[in-house]
Amino acid sequence: MSAQSEGNYAEALQNYYEAMRLEIDPYDRSYILYNIGLIHTSNGEHTKALEYYFRALERNPFLPQAFNNMAVICHYVRLS
Repeated sequence: MSAQSEGNYAEALQNYYEAMRLEIDPYDRSYILYNIGLIHTSNGEHTKALEYYFRALERNPFLPQAFNNMAVICHYVRLS
């Protein structure tokens, strides 16, 4: 998460992909997927971001921040 907060998204993605390889708990995986979605959102990759938010919600349907971010993307895309 420190790489992500410092704006080093490439390193953060590598760390998250490695975490996905190692983590087996669905709840924890949902937050990893959510964070990957955040990076794609920050990079303007809305389709990829939505994919990762959906994957996070499959593992944890009680992740309101994923729903919120999806709504923001849909609103933004609609206005564009």
